[in-house]
Amino acid sequence: MVAISCQRDDDDNGGGVISIDLSSIDYDPQAYEVDLPAHFPPLPANDENPLTVDGVDLGRHLFYDPILSRDSTISCASCHRQELAFTDGLKKSIGIDGRVGERSAMSIVNMAWADNGLFWDGRVTTLEELSLHPIEDPVEMDEKLPNLVRKLQRNELYQEKFRKAFGINNTSEITPELIAKGLAQFQRTIVSGNSKIDRDLYLQIDFLTGEELDGFTMMFVEEDRVFEDAECVHCHNPGPFFTGNQYLHNGLISESEAAQNPGRYLVTNVNRDIGRFRAPTLRNIAITAPYMHDGRLETLEDVLDHYFSGGHPHPNRDPLLSMQAVTNFTQEHREAMIQALHALTDTTLLSDPRYSNPFEN
Repeated sequence: MVAISCQRDDDDNGGGVISIDLSSIDYDPQAYEVDLPAHFPPLPANDENPLTVDGVDLGRHLFYDPILSRDSTISCASCHRQELAFTDGLKKSIGIDGRVGERSAMSIVNMAWADNGLFWDGRVTTLEELSLHPIEDPVEMDEKLPNLVRKLQRNELYQEKFRKAFGINNTSEITPELIAKGLAQFQRTIVSGNSKIDRDLYLQIDFLTGEELDGFTMMFVEEDRVFEDAECVHCHNPGPFFTGNQYLHNGLISESEAAQNPGRYLVTNVNRDIGRFRAPTLRNIAITAPYMHDGRLETLEDVLDHYFSGGHPHPNRDPLLSMQAVTNFTQEHREAMIQALHALTDTTLLSDPRYSNPFEN
């Protein structure tokens, strides 16, 4: 039973905070063990927010709950859909009241290992920081954190879940920091590492076709010289996350466009970062179209066309673009690369019940 006191705090826009004693609810934290692929490195430890069964469960509920938005219409899952490898299939994400964002929703798989900033511009360094930004963003969820805290304090489901996750004794102890911790715990468990390429390279139980292997070799095997080098490995290292956690100018935008949307520069204020954006993972890339930070490229064929054209000139454009522009890949070579990219799809991720909507189970 939950004991409710009559204490109220009515100094916050007339909303009021109900103080509820939660100490009668059992608190027995159990460590959550993430089932990692054998070829993955250990999950980075977070001593300030260790994974627990109830902490991950709280975060999963928060992730799928539109209560986080001002009018309870938008959840984290609105822009990060499991069946689309936690993207949304849109050029630019749509938030509250149909407001259109500035950038495409990036996949959040394997983000526990991201050690060089998060978001397209790297504006935050931890998943805890990341989790609160969309809630307050006026285009995304447009909710004020004090309002969200009050909603959760009054919600019987979350009264119990915050108690079990963090051992709080009273609803007054629910804070934005604990909301962020719960969301971060769930997101750290979202792991993708069971594609056909993984099963071939590391488990040797599901072998690539000759075409898939040729495409993989052209993109990711530097020492092979049977084929020309597509130079993909430098920004999308396969060891094993298919990203280098780098911020690069990939020739996608011209100087005038970079001035309007300067990317990493907004964080560092360093000129060499104008037009640079994070290199996303190539895992599940075949189902995360459209591509690039603004979704301007609709297909994987469009992406290859862009890179092998050399892109727009810009002082910050990565020199690899010049090398890609002089390659001599045939249509058959390109088709092999596309097949290899399709072989990076982890179909188990798309329906894994551990990541699914708990309100629909």
